[in-house]
Amino acid sequence: MNEYLIYSLGFLAQILFFVRTIAQWFKSEQEGEVYSPVVYWQISLVGSILMLTYGILRNDFAIVIGQFLVYSIYIRNLQLKKAWKRMPLFSRILAVVIPLIYLAWLIFSGNFNAIFKNENVSVFWMIWGTTAQLIFISRFFYQWIYSEKEKESLLPLGFWLISTTGSLMIFTYAVYRLDPVLFAAHSLGLFIYFRNILLHFGKGSLFSKLNKIPFLNKFITRVSDKIK
Repeated sequence: MNEYLIYSLGFLAQILFFVRTIAQWFKSEQEGEVYSPVVYWQISLVGSILMLTYGILRNDFAIVIGQFLVYSIYIRNLQLKKAWKRMPLFSRILAVVIPLIYLAWLIFSGNFNAIFKNENVSVFWMIWGTTAQLIFISRFFYQWIYSEKEKESLLPLGFWLISTTGSLMIFTYAVYRLDPVLFAAHSLGLFIYFRNILLHFGKGSLFSKLNKIPFLNKFITRVSDKIK
């Protein structure tokens, strides 16, 4: 497949991941506390499928294993938000079936071995990249266990601390791999991770400073109300 088309697919996935993070951050700034909106998890499902496709086409084991491990947690959070059954039946079927088809194809076609033994990536960097992805996606396992304990979908402080650590590691991996998709994604995401950490420690919302500007305050409130 054309290299530019593959990169376009990866950028589209990361744009979706960035949109979900922006939506979560925007809602949290408006609420003055960290918030876990339904749309965050819905966008995560679509972005994950696209990113999984990108990882397979790039023969990148770190990306593929990361997306496979975290996928079911997105669905579980939608269940905790009581939003999974409200989604159209067809979309729910696709959300479950597509990753299974990918997994079966990788195993029975022999492509899994090709990804694992990619000669363009040294053993050290494959281990580093995979470790970075595992740390980064472990935030969702932490979030899932925390949410199950609290009986609701939440994004605790540990989620953002792990996000920051994993993101910094993936950033260095992206530099080595000359991967513009990972580079752009983890450059933009770090700011929002830091902002959520500050919100957890009771730092004021950035939007609170805009309350004196009626037009902006009205716009922010209207957008925030659309994020459920």
